[in-house]
Parts: sequence; C-alpha cells; structure tokens
Amino acid sequence: MFDKVKQLAELKKMRDQAMQIQKQLAAEEITIEEDSIKIVVSGDQKIKLLEIDGLTNERVVEILNKAIKKSQEVAARRLAEMSGGLTGLLKGQNPMGA
Repeated sequence: MFDKVKQLAELKKMRDQAMQIQKQLAAEEITIEEDSIKIVVSGDQKIKLLEIDGLTNERVVEILNKAIKKSQEVAARRLAEMSGGLTGLLKGQNPMGA
C-alpha cells in the first residue's frame, strides 16, 4: 500500500514539473525570417505569427495550430500505447485521482 502512495506522490511531482516546463516553453518565442517570410513560434509549438510579404492571415495561423495540435495528440497517444500509459504503473488506477 505504501508503495502505491509513494508512486502517486512521484507521479504528481513529475506532473507538476512537466506543467512548469510547459509554462516556461509557452513564454519562449522563436523567430525565423527568410525571403520575406517571417514566422514566430512559441516554445510549446504554437504559431504566433505568420507573415508573408508583410501580410498576415490569422485564419491560416489558426488552421496550422489545429494541425500541429492534432499531430501532437497522435504522437502522445502512440507514446502512451508504447509505454502502457502512466496508469499502467498503478495497475489501472488513475494517478491523479480523477
């Protein structure tokens, strides 16, 4: 029983650390400018700005971010399948208590 409580505490600690890193990444910005194209991407892989020949199109940015999010979801699902998911460590129990 104590081992499961210890595992839950470790998982919570890891989750908290991951959330902190995610916040830090969201605050970072990477800017690339080439051949009259400028793109600004946050560290958490969200497109902030796409400018071509001085023109921007928010709708294109929105659609690109949707595509990136879907690809991240697919990758996360595949990784969870490979690892058996975090809940597999606790034999089917939800590590966050939800």
